[in-house]
Amino acid sequence: MKQFDTYIFDLDGTLLYTLDDLTASTNHAMRKFGFAEHTKEEVRLMVGNGIRKLIERAIPEGVNNPQYEDIYSEFVSYYLKHDLDTTRPYPGVMQMLKTLKERGKQLAVVSNKYCKATENLCRTFFAEYISVAIGESSNIRKKPAPDTVLAAMNKLGADKATTVYIGDSEVDIATARNCGIPCVSVLWGFRDKDFLIQNGGTVFIEQPEQLICF
Repeated sequence: MKQFDTYIFDLDGTLLYTLDDLTASTNHAMRKFGFAEHTKEEVRLMVGNGIRKLIERAIPEGVNNPQYEDIYSEFVSYYLKHDLDTTRPYPGVMQMLKTLKERGKQLAVVSNKYCKATENLCRTFFAEYISVAIGESSNIRKKPAPDTVLAAMNKLGADKATTVYIGDSEVDIATARNCGIPCVSVLWGFRDKDFLIQNGGTVFIEQPEQLICF
């Protein structure tokens, strides 16, 4: 793969390990409304399409559940207070970002995570490296639509020909394809390699430092 000037990252499962806090927040909402709790592995397969889709997958009847909006609000309220309980960068991520920044690369985060949480986490962990962070909001289509990635590229003044997207899920592969840019799939996140291959993944890395070669 050629060298790139702009690197746009997914957040959960790519830069940050967030699964424990997402599971705890999901189960807090489940308990409060009397629904069955979920294992961490179950929640792993529910994430990737934003919090609304996570709640839809977590409760009986999904969006048709009459308590859906209240459960969603409870999750958001709890998660914004507990999103730093156990969340942390994956090993090697900070050094990888530091090296890319020192080489003059432009770095951004585009996530389907609730916008405020995305901004808070990026400010907490990556303020020195990430200049643009875009999360889920009502005024722009979320991934796999290309809108949020294209918005990040526009803010950075990035050229599509020298931009790459990095993520851990099938949503990220589809997002990059819809943007017309390459995708690098990481293998330390929420999906395994076989699943990613089945969903169109073609380029994979096992350690963050491998990205520096792209």
